[in-house]
Amino acid sequence: MQIQKLLKTTTLALLLCLFAGQLHAQTVVKASEIMEALKRGEEVSYTNATIQGVLDFTFMEEKLPDLPTKRRWWKDGGDNTVNEDIESKVSFINCTFEDHVIAYYHDKRTEYTFTADFEKDVKFEKCQFKRDAMFKYSNFEGDAVFAGSTFDEETTFKYAEFDYSADFSSTRFDEDAIFKYTKFRDGASFNAAKFERSLDMKYTKVRGDFDVKDMDVRWDIITKYAEVNGRSFSRYLLDN
Repeated sequence: MQIQKLLKTTTLALLLCLFAGQLHAQTVVKASEIMEALKRGEEVSYTNATIQGVLDFTFMEEKLPDLPTKRRWWKDGGDNTVNEDIESKVSFINCTFEDHVIAYYHDKRTEYTFTADFEKDVKFEKCQFKRDAMFKYSNFEGDAVFAGSTFDEETTFKYAEFDYSADFSSTRFDEDAIFKYTKFRDGASFNAAKFERSLDMKYTKVRGDFDVKDMDVRWDIITKYAEVNGRSFSRYLLDN
């Protein structure tokens, strides 16, 4: 009887461990599936998922074959920027991106620059970006949440514009973080954000609440010509 009880207890414990492991295991999703959903105008929402493949919000590879050659667009007075509007809400919580996340790409061969704007709320909360996270020139027309996320490699929000609140609290940047020329029109939070290298906020403009409490920058903070509510960045820090 004791042996039978022991076997039952052991079996039950193993089943509970397997069940708990399944609860915490991340679902694997192909980036191409997410891009197809965006093309259909569907909202994208994932929790506890691993995203495999390059997540390209610009849809660059699809557009390139139909674009005129460099010689032609210069001759016709065009420009080299190709923009994509993401009309759906985008939400990723506790997700891992194994490859690049692209909302900006400059193709050196054709000299086209591909960008993506986000018309609704965007959330990358407690996510890990294992490769590059490129949001240069992106317009965020809804709330933008990156709170608790980790950026392992190159990342840029240079020239990005945030129309509403931007939450970068408790983020971690392992490489240089670029927010040069970025515009925050309705406040931004970098509360408890950690920068393992430099933070570049040169020419950055902030309106509204700006929370940098417990922000930690290991190397340099570059704030030349940066303004917070019309005051210099350094003056803002002194006054607060």
